[in-house]
Amino acid sequence: MPIKEATDQELRNLIFENPKVIVKFTKTDCPVCERMGRTYLKLSNQARYNDVVFLRMEASENPVSSQEVHLTGTPFFATYKNSVLATCKLISDEKELEELLTELQ
Repeated sequence: MPIKEATDQELRNLIFENPKVIVKFTKTDCPVCERMGRTYLKLSNQARYNDVVFLRMEASENPVSSQEVHLTGTPFFATYKNSVLATCKLISDEKELEELLTELQ
């Protein structure tokens, strides 16, 4: 499934329209974000995650969502299950990201 760029307002709608959502909060000057972006893209294309909506949000451009998840740095990931914030944390390696997706399943 392709990764969709989202805004604060779009996130509100998407979490109510989809039972499973993961968001990657990123910054343009973050080298770890770029590396994790490739991992995020790879995982978004795996069939086992077809029921998960993958979103990407620029942290500085989406202050409401960044504050809601208590953003502490980037890359920061948040999952929503049945419209409720489930998990949010800094992640810097593929294994941690896969564990987060497994928890969402």
